[in-house]
Amino acid sequence: MKINRRSFLKSAAAIGASLAWVGPAQSSSVKWTERRDFYPHGVASGDPDPHSVILWTRRPFDQGTRYFLTVEVAEDEAFQHVIAHAQTPVASATDWTARVLIGGLKPARTYWYRFTDADGNGSRVGRTITAPLASDPRTVSFAFVSCQDINEGKLNAYRRMIFEDERAPAAEQLGFVLHLGDFIYEVVQYPEEVKTRYDRTIYEVARIQDGHKIGNFHIPLTVDGYRAIYKGYLLDPDLQDARARWPFVAIWDNHEFSWQGWQSMLKAGKFERPGQSIKVAANQAWFEYLPARVAPPSGLLERFDPPAVKDVPVTTFDRDGLGTEPNNLLAINSLRIYRAMRYGAHLDLIMTDQRSYRSADPFNDPSLDKLGGDEFQGMFPEPLMQVLDGGRGFNGGNPPAEIRFNDAHVPNPQLSAPPQTILGAEQKAWFKDKLKNSTAVWKIWGNSLAALDSRADPQNFPAGLTKESWPANTYAALTGGDYGTAWAERTEIYHLVRDAKITGFAIVSGDRHSFWAGYASAELPPGKFEPVGLSFVGGSLVSPGAMESYEHVMKKDNPLRPLYLANKDAAAKPEWAFNMLLRHGVRSCFEYSKSFDLKRARSVSNPDLAPHLEFVDMGGHGYAKVRLSAKEMQTEFVCIPRPITRSERADGGPLRYRVLHTAALWKSGERPQLKTSVLEGDVGLSI
Repeated sequence: MKINRRSFLKSAAAIGASLAWVGPAQSSSVKWTERRDFYPHGVASGDPDPHSVILWTRRPFDQGTRYFLTVEVAEDEAFQHVIAHAQTPVASATDWTARVLIGGLKPARTYWYRFTDADGNGSRVGRTITAPLASDPRTVSFAFVSCQDINEGKLNAYRRMIFEDERAPAAEQLGFVLHLGDFIYEVVQYPEEVKTRYDRTIYEVARIQDGHKIGNFHIPLTVDGYRAIYKGYLLDPDLQDARARWPFVAIWDNHEFSWQGWQSMLKAGKFERPGQSIKVAANQAWFEYLPARVAPPSGLLERFDPPAVKDVPVTTFDRDGLGTEPNNLLAINSLRIYRAMRYGAHLDLIMTDQRSYRSADPFNDPSLDKLGGDEFQGMFPEPLMQVLDGGRGFNGGNPPAEIRFNDAHVPNPQLSAPPQTILGAEQKAWFKDKLKNSTAVWKIWGNSLAALDSRADPQNFPAGLTKESWPANTYAALTGGDYGTAWAERTEIYHLVRDAKITGFAIVSGDRHSFWAGYASAELPPGKFEPVGLSFVGGSLVSPGAMESYEHVMKKDNPLRPLYLANKDAAAKPEWAFNMLLRHGVRSCFEYSKSFDLKRARSVSNPDLAPHLEFVDMGGHGYAKVRLSAKEMQTEFVCIPRPITRSERADGGPLRYRVLHTAALWKSGERPQLKTSVLEGDVGLSI
C-alpha cells in the first residue's frame, strides 16, 4: 500500500501532533546522552495502525515557553538504523508534553524511539509496535488493564506483565495494552492526613493547590490539579516501564474526571456542582498525557486550547437524557475519545465512552429509601430495578405508576424519564454501525464498565434469617451504574448482534476491581437465556475490591456474613464466599459455611441464578491477556496477591493464580461456549 505523506500531515494536524516521516535508514547523528532526570515521566506510544503510531514524552524547562526536541525512530535498539528524524515542539501551554505522529512505518514491526533536547540530554529509549494489515492472518495478542490507584498500592502487575512478555516467544508477545480507564484517581489522599486505609499504606501522589477537600480526599478543579496527578502517577517506575515497552490504547472511566460525575456534572460523595470547566480541564490533561488518536478542540498543533465554558446548572435534557445546556455540550464535546481500531484480520476493537453522554442515574432517587430493605445489604429486587432502568419505555411504554417492596410503595420516580442510556444516542448509533459493518473475525467491545449481571437469590434465604421478607421468586440485583443493570440499552445492542447474525462478539471491561468471565445475554432466568457473545471483566491493577472492604467492615455477627465471608479457621483470613454467592447462590453459601465441603456446597447450587457466569473473583488484582486467532479466543486472567507494597523481585512477585478461558469461534445461531482451565494457583470459590 502506498502511503501519502500529505494525508499523514493532515492526520497529524487533526490530532494535535507534529509529524515525523520515514526515510532511508542511517546511523544516528544525534549526540544523545540518556538523562531520565530531564524526562521525569518517561516516554510512551499509543494507538498504533499499520503505518503509524503516536509517540509521547514530557521535557519540562525551568524558563521560557517553547523549545524543540529531536525525535528519532530506529529499526534497532542501538539506533544504527534510524528511519525517522524530526523536530517536535514542547511548550508550557501543553505542560511541556510532546506528541509526534510517526508516518510511513511498516506493518507489524517493532521500532525503538527516543527524544533529545538541544544540549544532547536524552530520554530513555522506548519500544513500540505497529499494527498488522487488515488482511494479515497472524494471531493477535494484547492485554487489558484498569484501575491503578497508586495512592493506595503498587503496580506489581506491570512488572509481572513485562517479565513474562520478555521471555515469551516473539509470536506470543503482546502487541499493545488496552487501558480501560481509571488511569488516575482524581480523589487524592495525603499521607499525613490518612496513613492507612484497610491494610494499605497511603502513598504520596500529588498536592492539589487549587482543589476542594471532601473528608480525606482532595479533588482537582483546574487543569493544573489534574496535571499534578498525572505527573505523580507517571513517576511510578513500573508504569513508566510498561509505557516504554508497549503502545497503549486508552479510554477513560470516571476517575479521570469525577468519581460519581456524569456528562459535565461533578459529584463526589455529598459534594455536587456544575462542572463544565472541570470536565474541560480533565479532558485537556488526559489529552496531554495519554497519546491517542483524538482531536483537540483547537485543531492546533501545540495546544489543546480549551473552549471557554461557564459552570452553570444543567436543568433541561433532550429525549435521551442529554443535557442541552450549551456549556454542558461544549464541555463534553471538547474531546471525543470513542473510536475504533483495526488490528490484523482478526480484531476490530471498538471503544466507547461510558461517562460523557450517559443519562442521569435512575437508581438514586431519594424516595426509594422509603421502601426499606436495609438489612439485605444493598440487594434490590431485580424487577424493580428493571422498571427504573426502562423509564417511560418500560413494558412497551406502560410503566407502573408505583414502585413497591412488600407493603411499602412510592411513586415511580422514572415514570416520565427516558430509558437509561450509558452510551447516549449519537455514540450508540456510531457503535452499532461499527459493530454491524465489522469484517474482522472478532469484534471486541472495549469499554470501562462491566456488562455481566451481578445478582443473588435471597428468595432462598432460610426462614427467619431477616426480619423483612423477600418477594417470592424474585432475584436481587447487587450493583447499579454499569451495563449489568442497563437492561434496556444492553438488550438493544445484544439483539442487534443476534439479528445481524454477528459472530465473534466479545466484551472486555474493567471498573469492578474483580475478575469475571461469562456470556453476553440480554436476559437471565426466568427470562430467556440467549447468549450472543462473550463477556470479561479484568481485575484492578491496584484499587481495592469488594472483598477487601468486607474483610474490614463486615461484623462477625451479621446474619448475612456467610454470603460474603466464610471463616473456617478463626486465625486464618476468611474465604471469599461472595464469589460463591454470585455463581451458585445463597444455599451453597450457607452450606459451605456450615460444612466447608465444596462438593456438597456446589450440589445445592441454583442453576437459574447465573448461567451467564463461568468464573468470578471479587478480590482479584492483576491483568488479562487476550489471544485471537481465526478459530478461537483465549482470555487469560493473571492474578497477583493484593499489591500493598512494591515487590523488589524482577517478576513483580508471586502469582495467586492463572486461569485460561477458551472459546471456539461459533457460527451464526450457535451459542458460544467457554472452557475454563486453572493453569496454576488456587482460585478458591471462584468457579
